[in-house]
Amino acid sequence: MSTPRRVVTGHTPGGVSVVVSDGPVPVSRELPADGVTFHEIWNTSGAPARILATEPAEPTEHTLAVPPPPHGTKIRINEFRPGHLDSRGLQSPVHRTASIDYGIVLEGEITLILDDSEVTLRAGDVVVQRGTDHAWANRGEVTARVVFVLVDGEFDPALAATLPDGLDGLMHGGPRD
Repeated sequence: MSTPRRVVTGHTPGGVSVVVSDGPVPVSRELPADGVTFHEIWNTSGAPARILATEPAEPTEHTLAVPPPPHGTKIRINEFRPGHLDSRGLQSPVHRTASIDYGIVLEGEITLILDDSEVTLRAGDVVVQRGTDHAWANRGEVTARVVFVLVDGEFDPALAATLPDGLDGLMHGGPRD
């Protein structure tokens, strides 16, 4: 699959709207053993997100962290290639983050695995992943391409008390970290 194109807008010193960059996403990371590629599109830190004329640095050149920065957001495109399932039939580790994640399937199909069920999502489907333990598996024949928009969240203390590992079980880094 081709690297996604990213167009970023900004402003001139006089406040005129301009395109500040147009090209392939600058950061793509591949986990060959998992058959997954991450294309980092953008992220913000803090809310409300600070809008500057131009960014002082490329915001995606950080670790491959799954949760977004505190009070921030992250958008990425993940490609899940078929044929990379582990002995449990999973392509990603089971994980939980303190975030709300919107997953929009662009191409192919991907299965969301939860504690008590599985849901297969196809192109055009959207999942709202709300801090649950979950994993992903491409059990199809073609690459699944999914846009994920991650929004920092915070567990309600009553819900956190019911989690098997409490908040100690949250993923704070990236996959396989």
